[in-house]
Amino acid sequence: MADDNESDVMYDVVKNDEDQYSIWLVGPDIPEGWSATGFRGVRADCLAHIDQVWTDMRPRSLREQMQGPQAR
Repeated sequence: MADDNESDVMYDVVKNDEDQYSIWLVGPDIPEGWSATGFRGVRADCLAHIDQVWTDMRPRSLREQMQGPQAR
């Protein structure tokens, strides 16, 4: 099996309403509730990008709840 960086299989980095990230194979429609972030690449590059941008793993609703009403 080829290394993910050498593969020509491309993915989009996607994010949901809770600011949670994932990757989605380019081509099939992105599932409802998710949207493309604008980053596209091979699997390893997408996962590295997610590591850089997703610094707080808590869902957005939990972060807002913990910050109190002023965060909304």
